[in-house]
Amino acid sequence: MDSNFNLVEIDKTFASYKNGKIFDGVVVIKRKEGVIFNIGGKNDTFIPKDDFDDFEDVKIGERFKVLLGNKKNDDGLLIASKSQAENLIIGTQNAEKLKLGSKFTFVATSFNQGLCSNLGEYKVFIPFDEISLNYIHNPKNLIGKQFEAVVTEYDKPNKKIIASIKLLQEQIKLQCETLFWKSIFINKIVKGMVKKILPYGIFVDVDGVDCFAHISNLSYEKIGSPRDVLKEGDILNFKVIKLDREQKKVELGLKQLEKSPKEKAFEEIVEGEIYDGVVIKLLSFGALIKLENGATGLLHISNATDKNDKNIYEIVRVDDKVKVKVIALDTDNQKISFALVN
Repeated sequence: MDSNFNLVEIDKTFASYKNGKIFDGVVVIKRKEGVIFNIGGKNDTFIPKDDFDDFEDVKIGERFKVLLGNKKNDDGLLIASKSQAENLIIGTQNAEKLKLGSKFTFVATSFNQGLCSNLGEYKVFIPFDEISLNYIHNPKNLIGKQFEAVVTEYDKPNKKIIASIKLLQEQIKLQCETLFWKSIFINKIVKGMVKKILPYGIFVDVDGVDCFAHISNLSYEKIGSPRDVLKEGDILNFKVIKLDREQKKVELGLKQLEKSPKEKAFEEIVEGEIYDGVVIKLLSFGALIKLENGATGLLHISNATDKNDKNIYEIVRVDDKVKVKVIALDTDNQKISFALVN
């Protein structure tokens, strides 16, 4: 018997390839549910129709590689997979291109003191301390998710890769922080996520940098807690109101993105109109008048009387209700000048 076609040896080889090994072969029979695929001698396997992207184009005599499993079909033939073989080959090729410091993506398949996965024939392991910058309470929830990591140890002879997700996160965070401090300035509008709420304010994550907003800068209305106007996880626009590059501190404001009650009240005022107001303060040269909408302005004594020898307290007193006419508006400085209407 030709030593190159020894059925006994082929049977032994076939047995060694039952558990996830790649084997060359040829399509010998095509059926509507799949193909019979010969991997040498009398050893036939079965490839289901849905394993092919182009089943209609598969022809008898076509050769390719398959990955053998340990399950059988109804005819007792081991089920093989062309697509899994291709993925395994491509994964191995990609793994062999890696080196220390290389970045790659993987899907976590299990957890055993760290995340485990495969990249072709290579075993991938992410130690628990290298999974994240933040503490992971239930790492098993990460199984099935895709991650990007950087190679920290590469054992090609044993086909093992040890990598770190955290190291890559640190690199990305440093890049983001560098860009952040280069681009930040007073009055800039930034988008941030409310990270933590405290009784006196909130911490906001802006491009990976922790910023702070005091409770007094969240609303023009008096609030008892930041939770009265927002919640953790909210993504909002804020205005940069204070900046200390040396101390790496940024203070944000939320209410500064809105017009203040004073601004809104001022916009309602029309020069030449007469309004009801109340005296809130006496000065040596006049009185401050507050209108019903909250806008305040000055009633100069010269506009309260035509007598030069009169003092303002002889004309009006604090809490007096008066009618005043707007005789001048200073839009830029938000100042109003009144004249007393008798």
